[in-house]
Amino acid sequence: MNSDKPVQQFSVGIEPSGWRFTAPSDGSLLVAARTASIDLPASCRNGTCRTCLCKLVDGRIRYSIEWPGVSPEEKRDGYILPCVAVAESDLVIHVPHARRLPG
Repeated sequence: MNSDKPVQQFSVGIEPSGWRFTAPSDGSLLVAARTASIDLPASCRNGTCRTCLCKLVDGRIRYSIEWPGVSPEEKRDGYILPCVAVAESDLVIHVPHARRLPG
């Protein structure tokens, strides 16, 4: 992350639930969702297990690691790994198994 850039906040919508949360430009979508009491499926949290694989419907992300576990075909088809994905714009993601956390 370029320390000269201020942290931005982006809106993330989840399909099909319609839930929304805010994601900073300096952290993963997974952590931002959990902060907003939304549980996205995840296991390793480092981009290798693919448990969190979901579809990016709209928007732009970047990865916090060099080699996330997404094939070139999956990238082309819009699949992302929220555990290592960082928002670069407002987003819409398709995560059918997202759930609300108590609290």
